[in-house]
Amino acid sequence: MTTAAPDTARLTEIADGVFAYVQPDGGWCLNNAGLVVGDDGRAVLVDTAATERRARHLRAAVLRAAPVPPRTLVTTHFHGDHTFGNRFFPEAVVVAHENARAEMAAAGLGLTTLWPDVCWGDIDVTLPHLTYRDFLTVHLGEVRAELIHLGPAAHTRGDTAVWLPRQRVLFAGDVLMNGVTPFCLMGSVSGSLAVLRRLRALDPVTVVPGHGPVGGPELLDAGEEYFGWLARQARSGAAAGLSPLELAREQGPGPYEHLLDAERLVPNLHRAYAELAGAEPGAPLDVGALFREMTEYHGALPACHA
Repeated sequence: MTTAAPDTARLTEIADGVFAYVQPDGGWCLNNAGLVVGDDGRAVLVDTAATERRARHLRAAVLRAAPVPPRTLVTTHFHGDHTFGNRFFPEAVVVAHENARAEMAAAGLGLTTLWPDVCWGDIDVTLPHLTYRDFLTVHLGEVRAELIHLGPAAHTRGDTAVWLPRQRVLFAGDVLMNGVTPFCLMGSVSGSLAVLRRLRALDPVTVVPGHGPVGGPELLDAGEEYFGWLARQARSGAAAGLSPLELAREQGPGPYEHLLDAERLVPNLHRAYAELAGAEPGAPLDVGALFREMTEYHGALPACHA
């Protein structure tokens, strides 16, 4: 397995005191993180990384940019690539939506079993110490970091966006990706579309997606276009009596074949079909079975370079 070195990741200042930590190329388990340093010197970290090695690299970069270690760590959702590194920031109070905490506890280290060849290192599940329901504001002197629950379900049931109104910077978590196929297996298509409309109303200038390069509001456009296309594909496939796998094999990723991790089409279609059948956003699906079906469609285990 080819592994992208952690030192390809960069912490870049994208606004005054606001940094994006981007891990190329943004594929499976190569997520982004963020850092906000207030005018009082205190800092908030947004997400961590999947492996011990990557989390330690993130910590070193953060400590070069912040005068003191972050005392607040916001978890945008429960997936291990964004949370397994929490333990390497012991000074921080971990904050997340209440659904994300429950999902983290239920998932445990299950992600590691999907890619047993990855060197995960000495990771664990450090659950959030503080949870919220709808909104929460973290004050860093005059800097406000607003935590917004993106419910009922988009990428997951516990998604958090971090919005900086003064800088007009949005940390979107995995609700948005750039150059990477979106993934709504544990959320919903309809919820994703609703959330993207809601985020557009914030009028962000800079958008940090959960995976891929930093962008602007055009990432909202791309997300809406993808989920609109996905919904149309599902309706036509269901009307033709095709299963999600059959539809994916017949139609392929269409205009999105250039995106990384195109195999996500299969579980995304399963979610869209479930919604057409009346399932509530975020209603449980058999993740293990759908991961195996996605692997069958892809012809091999999807590549994870964590």
